Amino acid sequence: MFGYVNVCLSDVVQIKNGKDYKAFNTGEYPVYGSGGIMTYIDGYCYDKPSVLIPRKGSLTNLFYVEKPFWNVDTIFYTEIDDSLVIPKFLYYILQTKHLDKLNKAGGVPSLTQSILNKLVISIPSLKQQKHIVSILDRFDKLCNDISEGLPAEIESRQKQYEYYRDKLLSFKPLNKD
Repeated sequence: MFGYVNVCLSDVVQIKNGKDYKAFNTGEYPVYGSGGIMTYIDGYCYDKPSVLIPRKGSLTNLFYVEKPFWNVDTIFYTEIDDSLVIPKFLYYILQTKHLDKLNKAGGVPSLTQSILNKLVISIPSLKQQKHIVSILDRFDKLCNDISEGLPAEIESRQKQYEYYRDKLLSFKPLNKD
């Protein structure tokens, strides 16, 4: 087992609000809302790795972004203290927090910064975070990248088929006692 500390989310990130993008022209930077990419514009609000956390709507629809982006008011972005937490690690750990259970609204599900800032997360050493991220990235690639996952799955099923074929078709002579 490894050591870790429990911290409030506000100890490792600053949660920032999204803004309207309509003053911009069409461009190369994605505009995120709680449902994902909405459009592309010629400006961005942040250009470092960030975890985008829905404020309204699909509260479990987290996004990890490494390239410049813009976000609207239905989704928060995070400025992450990467001397304490690796951005991709934060993304993975927030996925385990079931943010939809923090909903306090009666109608459209919603989160507030004050609720998120109090969320307690466990942070191991940076070395351990890197190790965890590398493992989860490999699993994610196997599960979600068809060029990696499908061939691996086909190979696994082929081996399984051959094993059962050989077992089912290996007839042993009867003992004549």
